[in-house]
Amino acid sequence: MKILVINAGSSSLKYQLIDMETEQVLAKGLCERIGIGGHLKHSPLVGGKPVFDEDLPLPTHSEAIAAVIDKLTSPEYGVVSSMAEIDAVGHRVVHGGEKFACSVLINDEVMAALQECTPFAPLHNPANITGINACRAVMGDVPMVAVFDTAFHQTMPGKAYMYAVPYEYYKNDGIRRYGFHGTSHRYVSSRCAELMGRPIEELKLISCHMGNGSSICAIDGGKCVDTSMGFTPLVGLPMGTRCGDLDAGVIQFLMNKYGYSIDEMLNILNKKSGVLGVSGVSSDFRDLDEAAKAGNDRAQLALDMFHYWVAKVTGSYVAAMNGVDAIIFTAGVGENSKASRAAISEYFGYLGVKIDDAANSKRGEDIMISTPDSKVKVFVIPTNEELVIARDTRDIVA
Repeated sequence: MKILVINAGSSSLKYQLIDMETEQVLAKGLCERIGIGGHLKHSPLVGGKPVFDEDLPLPTHSEAIAAVIDKLTSPEYGVVSSMAEIDAVGHRVVHGGEKFACSVLINDEVMAALQECTPFAPLHNPANITGINACRAVMGDVPMVAVFDTAFHQTMPGKAYMYAVPYEYYKNDGIRRYGFHGTSHRYVSSRCAELMGRPIEELKLISCHMGNGSSICAIDGGKCVDTSMGFTPLVGLPMGTRCGDLDAGVIQFLMNKYGYSIDEMLNILNKKSGVLGVSGVSSDFRDLDEAAKAGNDRAQLALDMFHYWVAKVTGSYVAAMNGVDAIIFTAGVGENSKASRAAISEYFGYLGVKIDDAANSKRGEDIMISTPDSKVKVFVIPTNEELVIARDTRDIVA
């Protein structure tokens, strides 16, 4: 079975074609500037075919999907002979609200429910829906599955997901913590159990997804019991450009003093805050590392804040689960920054964590970076959200 995985943004569309017999990625690519020109980079990963990397007219997502199918099946760049070899499509959908606790086969009823979830993710869900509709228009009756970022967190108990606001806001308006990065947390926790050679049902794990967007997840027996993001992906840790946890009174104070509208205020909190706002340098942690090494105090402060918050939230989840067997680092920063991993792990002395410096210097592979006598194991596991989507799609369609 060959499955096409689609991650549609407002003006972009990422994709992978995966052969589920071997779980090998046959091709991957990115459509950019949809609606404002258009560009496609298509990379075949088998057969020695060349990369296609050119501007194309992509006025809508439908043309983008058609271009993807054309390249996947073309004699020069293709990895399959025709669209008939694509058995199913798996779509990433950011927000499933309380309606979806697992992945689902897409039909008209599901599409209507996705529209109802749009107010919870107004920047993401419309793009996801557009991608699904474009695929349905171009690919006809090929079965399609929706895989939700929020679904993994639907196992959280009420004490973890409720906000202490009047209860009717939850009942009438769905105001609660939803959490995000669910497919990533789900993949790395499952992989960690494999590496430890133990059933995940026996393990207490903490997954640290650290990148431009960051979240931490407490996973007890394979189920999420808490996570750091909330009603939106804005809260929790300080991130690349997002503020993380913030006293709501700060918002009122700044809006009153500077005359900001709520949209202007949220733009500041989402796009001008986080480590970018603190450092004044960049939202890219690599740039912060270089600036800090050169003596930039604000860059060092931004890094220190991030490391502190990761350690603090992780510690709270140790308490929430009454213990932890392993801590996992994943995503862009988690997989690639040995300095950040080392700085965060220094906070875990109370857990008996000991880091192997040589192992921590490696990258791009599943690896235990704690020493054999470390009481709590620490792993680096590259995430693979596309594979989770493909596996769910295979299982549901089969």
